[in-house]
Amino acid sequence: MRGVSVRERELALRDHVSKMQAVAPTKLGSGRIAILGVAFAAALIVPSRAAAQAPAGCSLKPIDYDGFHAQELSNEWVKLDFVPQLGGRLMQVTFAGHPYLFVNPEFTGKYIPPPDDPKDKWFNYGGDKIWPMPEGDEDADHWPGPIADQLDDGTYTLTATFNQDAPDAAGKLHHTCMVRLEGPPDKRTGLQYRRDIWIAEGSPEIHFRAVMTNASDHPIRWSMQSVSQYDTADTHDPAGYNKNFWAYTPANLHSAYFTQFQVRDGLANDPSFEVKDNLFRLHWLPLQNEVWLDSRAGWVAVVDRASHFAMVERFVNQLDGNYPGKATVIFYKNGPSFGLGKDGLPALHGKPGEDPFYMEAELNSPIVPLAPGESYKMDTTWSPSRAGDAFATVSAIGLTDTALALSMMNGHAQLSGTFGVFEAGDVMALYFGGLGSADGRANSEKLASARPDELVSLNSEIHIPAGTTRVELHLIAPGGDDLGSLGEVNVGGANGGTH
Repeated sequence: MRGVSVRERELALRDHVSKMQAVAPTKLGSGRIAILGVAFAAALIVPSRAAAQAPAGCSLKPIDYDGFHAQELSNEWVKLDFVPQLGGRLMQVTFAGHPYLFVNPEFTGKYIPPPDDPKDKWFNYGGDKIWPMPEGDEDADHWPGPIADQLDDGTYTLTATFNQDAPDAAGKLHHTCMVRLEGPPDKRTGLQYRRDIWIAEGSPEIHFRAVMTNASDHPIRWSMQSVSQYDTADTHDPAGYNKNFWAYTPANLHSAYFTQFQVRDGLANDPSFEVKDNLFRLHWLPLQNEVWLDSRAGWVAVVDRASHFAMVERFVNQLDGNYPGKATVIFYKNGPSFGLGKDGLPALHGKPGEDPFYMEAELNSPIVPLAPGESYKMDTTWSPSRAGDAFATVSAIGLTDTALALSMMNGHAQLSGTFGVFEAGDVMALYFGGLGSADGRANSEKLASARPDELVSLNSEIHIPAGTTRVELHLIAPGGDDLGSLGEVNVGGANGGTH
């Protein structure tokens, strides 16, 4: 049997978290502190005993994050740093010592309360947050952002729920730690945001549930947008940009856009963008641009080939959803832009090297109508892993750098491929088409041990049983559950029976 898939386990865990949300979470203490002379209601000060209440698989502790009062949620794989005061931001995600997100040094330790009139004012602190869509200033159904309003810059309240009895679909218990960030209502949009973010024991995956509620007394209609700012600076020379930073998402074969993507701002022929083998590829270059995609695959991959780290963001695509501008995914590149100067002549706005280096990966929900008091949720999952020097695709359990291949050398069968995995386990070759098993699997063979913080590079001799027609590469969890397939290859007549 194939066992329990990652997707099944994820759905089971989400179902359990939904049930947990019906129980009031433990509220962490609050107080008043001052930073740079600005007094504010601190969203959280955790008593020392609160960290002790966390299960052994994860922890929550107060930290100073660049002068801000913050909380760090962590397990053996990842660290998540939250600054609730800054619009409920997840400021940084660190996996295997690698920080992913852009944090703006201009605002280090600086808090600027949302002004009464936020028009044309925005303080880009960085990190990951939630914004409304559609954007614009034409009417009340558009958000004139980004702006420094209660949604982006308001003080959120952080509460935490620890639960040691969260089962996956196989019945195995997982220790979970969940942080809830609740924001103030925003008068202009009528929206109020809540973010539930949790990690499970023994896994680097990060689960998000964003909830928007109509806090007004009249009907409204909005989309939610997960906005993640990735750092694209050169890690060895922050004054320069990372010349090997990429983003990917499958293109829509039946796209509403002429080139399977739509450049909404910036150069239409920006050399950063291409579609090849039905995969949209963004090679980050320091030119301001925003590109929209109606991808239906439910994932984007952000890959730093310089440091060999990747982050896969997964979302649920709704085929009949009314997405803003038909876009499920948006990428924004920060940098100088071309336009007309005050003299009416072509000009470059901004100077190379002066604008901070970052890219936004944005995932949209459909636009939904909300009656007063009604809510809508959007679920996403982040899966950090290692990456190689190429990229092919994403599966439920990992990232494929170079696809699985079978070759014959001097009468010996060699299986090769390069992968990043989302969970730890054993990499097994499963042989199908032979005799000896009701499901057609004749045998299996362990090829390697895998960890999410290590790239799996296979170049292994295998022993193919007689009659085998297909070889599949699977990741088997330490408890024996089959997490799923990393790839498969067919076996020709000359290969079957090689020992």
